[in-house]
Amino acid sequence: MKLWKKVVTLVTFAIGVAGIAPAFAADAAKDLVLKGDAKCTACHDEADSPKLLAIGKTKHGTRADERTPTCTKCHGDSDKHADYKGKDKPPKPDVTFAKDSSNPAQQRSDVCLGCHKKDAKRSHWEGSTHQSQEVACSSCHTVHAGHDKALDKKTQTEVCFACHKEQRSQVNRISHHPILEGKVACSDCHNPHGSVGPKLMKGDSVVETCYACHMEKRGPFVWNHAPVSEDCAICHNPHGSNVESMLKTRPPFLCHQCHTPHGGNLAQLTNQSARPTSVGRNGVTYTQGRGCVNCHTQVHGSNNPAAAQPTPQFMLR
Repeated sequence: MKLWKKVVTLVTFAIGVAGIAPAFAADAAKDLVLKGDAKCTACHDEADSPKLLAIGKTKHGTRADERTPTCTKCHGDSDKHADYKGKDKPPKPDVTFAKDSSNPAQQRSDVCLGCHKKDAKRSHWEGSTHQSQEVACSSCHTVHAGHDKALDKKTQTEVCFACHKEQRSQVNRISHHPILEGKVACSDCHNPHGSVGPKLMKGDSVVETCYACHMEKRGPFVWNHAPVSEDCAICHNPHGSNVESMLKTRPPFLCHQCHTPHGGNLAQLTNQSARPTSVGRNGVTYTQGRGCVNCHTQVHGSNNPAAAQPTPQFMLR
């Protein structure tokens, strides 16, 4: 009796397997194409050029992460490309990301933003300078490469300088941020994916961005220098200058751009024998030592409480 039950059980199991096997095999094949990328790896292997499978060494190729995209999720189904049997080069995939891509920049970026738009760093991409100038994510980033230059401080400037030629020249000047030395990167000050500040600044303004490192200039002071509170770039060129401290021009000429009562023409400024008889009333034609900062050492702000005339603002004491 027991033997008969075992035979019946085995027969029933065999019939069940025979019935579900075709359906299971069909689902597995479908899954293999959509999730396993076998549709692409049937042709693209380790010997392929360009080396597309290098993506397996990046975050986009992490199999254990359920967020990892498939080939078709980025490039589309690309049936004409995958099913091509001719001897010539097959048609390109539905969406390509090379520099010579025929797909619009917005379409290419939309593929990336499908996953990355939720990140707060990219929430201002729409309407940003790069987006409006038809710069795509793939214009800066290389997804299939094991090393993305845009994400590495040491190589990031190479990517930015490909378009920003003027800034490339400026960082090679005598006084500059240590960008070429690899200590400061463009992304330390700018958010290339968009921001609420001017010039893609990470802060709400230029000064707020500068204060992230130069906190001693923030204040508040008894005497706040107006251009310091307004925009550091009024006096400094943050990418580099041939004047010390990245100033746009050397003192006293930099100061005279705003403080005209304290200087006249060049001939008058170099006339050391001429001394003012009334400061600030008849037009001072003399700058002592030809350097405003000889006396006004605290140009970013001072706590000197004196209110004498002339007022000694921005002096140490």
